[in-house]
Amino acid sequence: MIQPLLTRAVEDLRQLLPAVEALHPPLQRLGDTMIECWARGGKVLVCGNGGSAADAMHFAEELVARFQKNRKALAAIALCDPAVLTCAANDFGYESVFARQVEALGNRGDVLILMTTSGNSPNLVKALEVGESRGLVTAGFLGKDGGVLRGRCAIELLVAHPASHRVQEAHKLLYHTLCEWIDSKF
Repeated sequence: MIQPLLTRAVEDLRQLLPAVEALHPPLQRLGDTMIECWARGGKVLVCGNGGSAADAMHFAEELVARFQKNRKALAAIALCDPAVLTCAANDFGYESVFARQVEALGNRGDVLILMTTSGNSPNLVKALEVGESRGLVTAGFLGKDGGVLRGRCAIELLVAHPASHRVQEAHKLLYHTLCEWIDSKF
């Protein structure tokens, strides 16, 4: 029966929500930083692996196209183009797939958002290092214990839960809340 699994999932989320709600200060800081970036003509770069790549694409499309209302398009790019990813992986190694794109597209004052449930992906660590060296503001949607990225991003949204799928559910709640707030500013 699926009912006990659904009941357990709802209870997991119920227990996780107070910790997610407590992330309002860094979420506000990220929102303010993104608004300031766009006001200067900058852009937001978002990256992740696997399910977090899907979240990166989802977040970016809601910024570029729309979330709940029609408003001006906002400059956001999910670093998930398969041709770029496979070329960079083939020529430079998978650990460089995001760093090459940050090097090509990122400018001082842009925002680089890393989405990860573990915080340990070498390609995200390398993207962070390139972003920092180029003067991008770095933010991390992190999970579990934050991994090696914990404490390294200028803005950190850590969902400290051991299950990747629960972390991703919480990340989605956070970036959807951010999208709703951004909608209200335009």
